[in-house]
Amino acid sequence: MDRPRTPWYRMDNASFMYSSIQRDQFSAIYRFSAVMTERVDPVCLQAAVDKALPRFPGFAVKICRGFFWYYFEPNTAPGPYVREDVADPCRPVRFNEDSGWLIRFYYYMNRISIEVFHALADGAGTMTFFKAVLAEYLRLRGADIPSGEGIIDLDEPPRAEEREDAYLRYAGKASRALPRVARAYQNRGTPEPFYTFHVTMGFLSVSELRDKARSYGASVTEYLAAVLMKLLIEKQRRERPLRERPVTLAVPVNLRSFFPSETLRNFILTVQPSVDPTLGDYDFPQLVALMRHYIRLTAEPVKLRAAMTRGVRLLMNPFLILIPRVLKNPIMLLSYHLTGVLPYSAVFTNPGAFALPECMRPYIDHMEVILGQATVARPHVSSISYGDVFEITFSGVQKETDLEREFFRFLVREGLHVRVESNR
Repeated sequence: MDRPRTPWYRMDNASFMYSSIQRDQFSAIYRFSAVMTERVDPVCLQAAVDKALPRFPGFAVKICRGFFWYYFEPNTAPGPYVREDVADPCRPVRFNEDSGWLIRFYYYMNRISIEVFHALADGAGTMTFFKAVLAEYLRLRGADIPSGEGIIDLDEPPRAEEREDAYLRYAGKASRALPRVARAYQNRGTPEPFYTFHVTMGFLSVSELRDKARSYGASVTEYLAAVLMKLLIEKQRRERPLRERPVTLAVPVNLRSFFPSETLRNFILTVQPSVDPTLGDYDFPQLVALMRHYIRLTAEPVKLRAAMTRGVRLLMNPFLILIPRVLKNPIMLLSYHLTGVLPYSAVFTNPGAFALPECMRPYIDHMEVILGQATVARPHVSSISYGDVFEITFSGVQKETDLEREFFRFLVREGLHVRVESNR
């Protein structure tokens, strides 16, 4: 009698890359935290995770090693278990540990945190899952939280649209070769011993920050990207005044805004605003204008589809497909270093507002986000908003603190009120 075959799931473009390059020296893990208005009940939180997970099968998987590629299989092991929080968040994932789980839940006092390996989903998909867990947690604590307004009904079956590979759906049939990208200023610091992970958070008023950005004719993302760009230009000038390189940011874009999709998997690309300091000096209003025009000109459907097509067609290359996985991994790691590290000075991501229905808002004070360590000793910058609290995080393994210190000082000089917290 034949045994039933275990179902398996093909990875999307981002999943292939993150699975192939995962190392102890790099963490493609990110964290969202909800700081509640009351102390967390871990028993209710575990029950909420257990109830919500079957509705989101894309998060209930493990990574398996095929001869040619990694792939996903359903994870039937017990878990994931809710744990007390750790000092160093976003620790690198090891596929053969923790029963293969690629998601983690933590609690500490009033804070509930979820950590997700980026191969599973982007920030938008994870926020949808996290909202469902928080809603169920509040129900178990006695709150009346109906489904709807972004809260998925846990009693309805999973929908196929939520697991689609949207890259594959929207990619074109052909695309020109990738243009050569110049090496950027690397913004590297002194690495700390493994795994000493520094996190510095700044908290601002959403309304104050939005008004300040509007005074420059920009969005909040464009304004903050300009602040980061300005400080990186100045930092490079202090470090290497005679050998300046372009300063380039990697700014992820949620493709769902341009290509309709209900996928909870990865569906993002990055735009790359860049400044060549050797051309001359830019004042801050000019940098804001540059960020505004660059992001709006490049984050548009035609260019995004072309970039999407290049990525999809690359992984469908028959020569790459036929290379065994053990040989493919070093190729993918080199490719990531050449196209995902050297062309950038920093990553700045803003997944936007964590929108919740009115009935949940009294129970959550604010949100936080952290990106795991980069492949080199430089900070990642991330932000999220909830209500009138805007949170910005600098996270990394570098000893130096000059970039985040000058970033928040600049915002204060701009007239914004900033509260800073750090684990240093």
